[in-house]
Amino acid sequence: MRLINIGFGNMISSARLVTIVSPDSAPIKRIVQDARDRGRLIDATYGRRTRAVIVMDSDHVILSAIQPETIAARLAGAAAPAAEAEEEAEDEA
Repeated sequence: MRLINIGFGNMISSARLVTIVSPDSAPIKRIVQDARDRGRLIDATYGRRTRAVIVMDSDHVILSAIQPETIAARLAGAAAPAAEAEEEAEDEA
């Protein structure tokens, strides 16, 4: 299980991540409002402007003050060591 920093020391599991999107469009705003109404919204912005909306497979929606591109780069960085470990294991077999 890989954890990804979404800002201010908050982490999410990369295995449970469905999507990372910008909060600007109307459909995403509806997703955020629906999650708020159902009690499934997690605000990890610490009062700052929301720059990314993260949808998890558990139907939770997480707000982050970090750009989606930054979170995606952190996700790619977390995935790279796992791929390298798999390649090393295959080489040993």
